[in-house]
Amino acid sequence: MALATRTDRRPSIARTFWGSTVGKKTVMAATGLIMVAYLAVHALGNAKIYFGAGDFNDYGHWLRVMGAPVLHREWGLWIARVVLSASVILHGVSAYQLSRRDIKARTTRYVHKRQRASYATRTMRWGGIILALFIVWHILDLTTGTVHPGFQEGHPYQNVVDTFSTWYGNVIYIVAMLALGLHIRHGFWSAAQTLGVGNATRDRILKAVANVLAVLLTAAFISVPVGVMTGVVS
Repeated sequence: MALATRTDRRPSIARTFWGSTVGKKTVMAATGLIMVAYLAVHALGNAKIYFGAGDFNDYGHWLRVMGAPVLHREWGLWIARVVLSASVILHGVSAYQLSRRDIKARTTRYVHKRQRASYATRTMRWGGIILALFIVWHILDLTTGTVHPGFQEGHPYQNVVDTFSTWYGNVIYIVAMLALGLHIRHGFWSAAQTLGVGNATRDRILKAVANVLAVLLTAAFISVPVGVMTGVVS
């Protein structure tokens, strides 16, 4: 009996799942919820900036030693970074591949007048691009200090104040946070539908939760540059 060739082997369950539209939507929904949870925690951490430089810098130090003594210095932080980075990459790749499939599925796009994408679709698409670019800038600005001339290692309070003392720092951050709010508003409800949480009776509640969550997170993040601009944080 001939040995089975490589082409005779069945694809793995993980590969089959990832290759399906349902699988990609599930990955996109799950990673989106992971990122929303991170944003909620991040917003709470940012609120410590209103208690002064000492508290905020102590919070920045705690991030580097969290998990001690079980974990070595910065291990906890790097675990969080890896999980978050993987979520961002999987979310973005899923969104891109689903978008390409949607375009290919429009077999009549040259016969009939192409329908304009919905407001939600355009918001999610362009919002995702804006947020991807912002993540790169945010890391280079407040994590590595690459694009931050006055960056001070170990002094996050001073770095934040310095960034939001510039007009371009405020514009970039506020535009990105507005895009984030719209992304969460449409994405949270969509994720709930994909994961089977929503139904006819829960749709109204889920949409309300998505709206409240989007407003609260957007306001929380934008309050920091506004606080610097108004002198509340200085």
